[in-house]
Amino acid sequence: MTVRENLELGGYTRKDESALDHVLALFPKLKERESQNAGTLSGGEQQMLAIARCLMADPEMIVLDEPSLGLSPKLVHSVLETVQRLNQEGLTILLVEQNVRRALEISHRAYVLETGRITRTGPAQDLLHDDQIREAYLGL
Repeated sequence: MTVRENLELGGYTRKDESALDHVLALFPKLKERESQNAGTLSGGEQQMLAIARCLMADPEMIVLDEPSLGLSPKLVHSVLETVQRLNQEGLTILLVEQNVRRALEISHRAYVLETGRITRTGPAQDLLHDDQIREAYLGL
């Protein structure tokens, strides 16, 4: 399927053309590749497409599990910047992310899991500046 067909599939319950325009504005790379087979996209572009396809359904909340995994630093910045913008637009996002610093920078609230248990929780900015968290997860 093409990029456009993937997006249309994500919004099959909606007949709102503005959703497609909005998603393509969020991910201009996808607009450039609209007629390209989705299987030929780079890993970062496929990640963008997965998020964009989800957004086509106009969800109240999305869960993102390691959206930066395997991406180049430039694409990590782009994807997480878009995640932050979506949240600022009012979308609730549950983000599981290996890039601890960036995740804490863009999040409102954070939970630290160790061996499947929540060991710390609080406002993300507090955890970002917590000495124990900085030493254990940020190498500072």
